This record gives sequence, C-alpha cells and structure tokens, in this order.
Amino acid sequence: MCNTHHPNNIKETKNTSKEGTCNPDEHKKWNRRSFLQALGLVGGGSMMLANTNLTVSRPSPLSLALSQAETDKILIICRLGGGNDGLNTIIPVNQYDFYANHRPLIKIPPSEFINLEENEFAMPKPMNKLENLWGDGQMKVAHGVGYEDQTLSHFRGTDIWANTNLTEEEQSGFMGRYFQELYPSYITNPPESPPSIQIGSLGNLIFRGPENDFSFAISDPRRLEQYIESQGYSLDPSPDCTYGDRLNFIRESTNVTYTYAEAIFDAFNRSTDFGGYLEDDNFARQMRIVARLIKGNLGTKVYMVTLGGFDTHNNQIQRHQELLNSFSEGINNFYADLTASGWDDKVLSMTISEFGRRVGENGSLGTDHGTAAPMMFFGTGLNGNGFIGEHPSIDPNDLTRGGNLANTNDFRQLYSTVMKEWLCIDSDTVNRALLGAEFESLDLGFTCGGVNPNIPGDGETLSHIVTYDDGQTFININNPETTHVDITLFNIIGQKVATLRNEMLLEGQYVINVKEAAGTRLSTGQYIYRIETGTGEFSKSLLIA
Repeated sequence: MCNTHHPNNIKETKNTSKEGTCNPDEHKKWNRRSFLQALGLVGGGSMMLANTNLTVSRPSPLSLALSQAETDKILIICRLGGGNDGLNTIIPVNQYDFYANHRPLIKIPPSEFINLEENEFAMPKPMNKLENLWGDGQMKVAHGVGYEDQTLSHFRGTDIWANTNLTEEEQSGFMGRYFQELYPSYITNPPESPPSIQIGSLGNLIFRGPENDFSFAISDPRRLEQYIESQGYSLDPSPDCTYGDRLNFIRESTNVTYTYAEAIFDAFNRSTDFGGYLEDDNFARQMRIVARLIKGNLGTKVYMVTLGGFDTHNNQIQRHQELLNSFSEGINNFYADLTASGWDDKVLSMTISEFGRRVGENGSLGTDHGTAAPMMFFGTGLNGNGFIGEHPSIDPNDLTRGGNLANTNDFRQLYSTVMKEWLCIDSDTVNRALLGAEFESLDLGFTCGGVNPNIPGDGETLSHIVTYDDGQTFININNPETTHVDITLFNIIGQKVATLRNEMLLEGQYVINVKEAAGTRLSTGQYIYRIETGTGEFSKSLLIA
C-alpha cells in the first residue's frame, strides 16, 4: 500500500541508461499483476492519498457498461461483514417453538417483535426504523439465501458470494470479469465519472477482474479538494522496455484517480446534506455520502457500502441489536433523503453477507458460523412488500450438518434477477457473468420493460429514445395503446423543472421538442425525464444544448 500526499511524491525510478534507452536486462515481458503484487497493491487495488482510499486501477467493466445502458437505475450493495444472523433479523414466528428451544438465552421475545406478517415473520425492535419502509411497500425479504454445500469460512464465503464459483478458487468477481475485454483502453480513455464506487472497505473480489481490482474506493469526498488542481502526469513517450511500461502504468492510473477525484468532488458539492443521519455512525456516513453523490448526478451505477461486526460468537444480543439499529437507521434516512429529492424510485439496495449463523446458540451467548440467511431489498421500485421463497425449516430433523439451515433461494438467482430486471442487462450477458449458470428471474416487483431503443416498435410496452437535431432535443415515443401519459423533466439534483405532457395519448408515435414543451428557459446541461403511464414508469437522461 502506498501512502502518497501529492502526485509529485510518487518517485519514478531513475533510468541510468542513456535517454530513450534501457538496460538490456530490462527487456523482458512484464506482467501487470506481478507488478502490482510487488507494489503491494494487488490485494486492495488502491493507494492512500492523504488518508483517502482511492483506486489505482480500472473500475468495474460491468459498471462501465451499465453507465452506457438504457437505464438510469442505481444499485447499492450493502455488505453485512462477518456473517449476519438471519434468525434474529427476520424471526420465524410461525416456527417460534423450535426457534425458542434452539435459542433459550438469545431468542427475541414476542414483546420485542415488529410484525411483518401476522403470526408469520417479525423483526426485532432495534430495526423499528424499517417498519415504515415495510408499510410503504419499499422492503422485501428473500428467505434462506445460500448455495449447496455452503462453506463456513469467512474468506472463502466472501469470495464465493463475489465470484459465484462454488467449486473452484476463482480470483475474479462476477462484476469485475463482466466486460473484461470490452474497454481495453479504459485507463487512457476513461468515462467522465467513476462507474462503480466502494465506500467503507477495499478490494472486495466482486469488482476484481483477471488482472486488476476494478473498483474505485473512497472514504470522504471532501478530502479530495486538495487534489483537484493537480495537472497529473505527462504521458510523453517512455523508454520501450519494462521500466517504461511500469512508469506509464503508474502515470496513467494516477491520472485517472485525479480525474475521478474532481468528478466526485463536483458531484458531492452539487448536492446538500439531508438531516437525520446518525452522527458518529460509520454506516450512516457511508449512506450520506452515497446519497450526496446520487443527488449530485455523478452518474455512477453501482455502489458498495459495508457494515462490519456481524461475527457474533459471543454477547450477541447487545452486539447484534446495535448493528441492526445502525443498519435500519442508515437505510431509513437514506430513502427519506432520496424521496425528498425525487430519486427514491431509481435506487435499489440489497444486503449480502458471507453466510448466516448456526440455528442453535453456543455457550458464549452467541452463534457460530452457519449457512443460509435472508437477503433484504429496499426501494420504491419494489412496488410492495413481501417475501421471496420459503423460509427453511428449523425443525431439528430438517437441519443439515452441524445444525444448519438448508438454503431455499440460490444467491445467484437473486443476482441474476437484479442484473436482468433492474439493471437491464441482457440474459446472455448475465449468464456469462455467472460462469454459465442460467436462472429464471424471481418476482421482486419490477421488470426491465419499457426501455426499448427501437422506434417504431411492435411490442405492448411504451418505447422511447432521445434524438438531437439543429440544437434541439427531442423525445421520440412509440405508444402501443391509448393511455394517460405524464412526462416530467427534472434537473440533475432531482428537482422538477417542467411538465412536458400530462394528457391522454392515442396509440401511435409522438415527437416532443423538449425546449418548446417545457415552457420555461432551460439552461445548457444534463436533465432527466420521467414518463408515467397506467402500465409503467420509464426514464432516461438527456442533454440541452
């Protein structure tokens, strides 16, 4: 790990040969991964700039593709590090006798229940801030998520959830390898904004490709201000040898870091703080930063945040309840923040954890490493609350080796559903990212319908594209049936700017001149439009020249 306070502090090895030449011993093929290992960067894939964690290698190629996809949806992955105890998170009230017998000292008593489904399932009271999200149809729970022959190792379990390989030591994650070959010149020609960001942890395998860790990790965007004025490194030709290759790689990677530092800082400062987040709470700070970047229209499609400490082998009641309280407070305030700025329907959050906990308590008032556990989903896009799949039986006769739960939902099927139906990735590409495994989509309350760039269309779903001509911006719509259509224009921080149409439209094609329809002066820049009909809601970004 490098600790660098300014680009000029990165020392370049002096070339003792004549200018433009190299020592003959240096003329050998170099390997980028080996070079990163020598620098101590390959594990975390990042370097320290004034105590701010920033990547030195490429962001996720999956996320690069997402940044250009026909969707403006955003995914937040909330990692509950350490192995979350699912039975004390979503309590199986319908199996309470078994539950209480397995956990006589650490069970959640009925007086501490928040009922999610009467006499079926409940949450403990420390999660009370999620009660409103459940009641408003913004929370779903997938029961018994795991995989066959689940490992009980933290390291192996974390890797499997990232790389989706159940049998082999795969060193790339499903996001990191997704478009490994799609953007080979990314470092020298990066997009304007970082496609994926990790906050709170570094080097998760999810974002690692065969050569590099592809994530962009950050702690506090406000620390980036001192780097924005940096001009970066010159990319003048370097000696044609191993030394030159390494020098160029360091220069290019550092320049990307500083380019993205500016983009992040600008987005952060285009938005404002929302009151309510817990002070001095690490998870709350992470969610606050993500909300600021989303509201500032950074353009990043995938975020990962981490709340650690779930390895509750002892004193579980107090430790676990504190963690669940931190989590529920952070999620509740995050969606209140997004709702206030009109972003709540664009952001889906989901939890992951390397494994669950054993059904029975241990002798230290805790639980040991287990298998299946629930995944929680949050967001207006879920279109209602509910449960996915069946809860595993906790009858002692039905438990697997060591007293563990059998999984009833494969985590890869949930990944597949989110990728296809929320992020609108085509099925073949999703299957390749999951190492050839094919899964039917589950009903999480949303589909990718409505985002179809082909005009005209012959399907049953409204389709739309943006075109530009002679300084004007047009929304082209193909409406398959008579329906009421409400088209609203928002600025980059989610504020409503104008209503472009609010009327019944007959079946057919329509072209809307955005400037004319807005009826107000529109400044040059990026906007977002939302189309609401009786059958769905669709949105996309556009530019006003």
